[in-house]
Amino acid sequence: MITVIANLKGGSGKSTVVFNLAMWLQSKAQPVVAYDLDPQCTLSDVGEVRREEGYTPPLQVYLGEGNLKEQLKYHPGEVLVDVGAANMEGMKAALSVADTVLIPVPPSQPDVWATQKFLKIIEEAIADVKTRPVVSAFVNRADTHRAVRESDETEEALGMLPGIEVLPYRLCQRTIYRRSLSEGLGVFELSARSKASSEFEEFARALYPDYKDGKKRRKSA
Repeated sequence: MITVIANLKGGSGKSTVVFNLAMWLQSKAQPVVAYDLDPQCTLSDVGEVRREEGYTPPLQVYLGEGNLKEQLKYHPGEVLVDVGAANMEGMKAALSVADTVLIPVPPSQPDVWATQKFLKIIEEAIADVKTRPVVSAFVNRADTHRAVRESDETEEALGMLPGIEVLPYRLCQRTIYRRSLSEGLGVFELSARSKASSEFEEFARALYPDYKDGKKRRKSA
């Protein structure tokens, strides 16, 4: 299954989500590769850190040079794609073959506006495909203080956008996610009993509910 994790705005946490999803899938004995289509190559750097530190299993990261569509469809297991607006050509190519599009949205009105614009780009990219991908969004880098309303308001605003499934799972703004990238370890590898590990486990299980049997997530009608 090809899952594209994307958004128009920078700083939405795409690379962090991709890396931790890859580590989670591998911890469940699922074959997974990742594609880093962002010019900053953050995901590639994290994969290199993991290899240099000798952590296993390593993460195979491709840069998607050449015929991207065919490359993405070549792999038999899970394929995760990290891409943003800085590579619009790569983004549209990945969207056109995606099974799932996952949009991390930080809690702010500008990020909601960016998501609304991104949905139009998705529609353009999949205009000629036979089977539409599942398009989902979730609040990423959510506030941890209950008195702060931005995360709730962002989730409510996302729910008003057409053609999108809003996941009732949030990943919060936690220091351990930054450490995850800098140290080349998933949050559950850094601290299995942390709040981040628990929330990410719930989030990942919702995305891949049938991982034990190796089944793909069912597409929406």
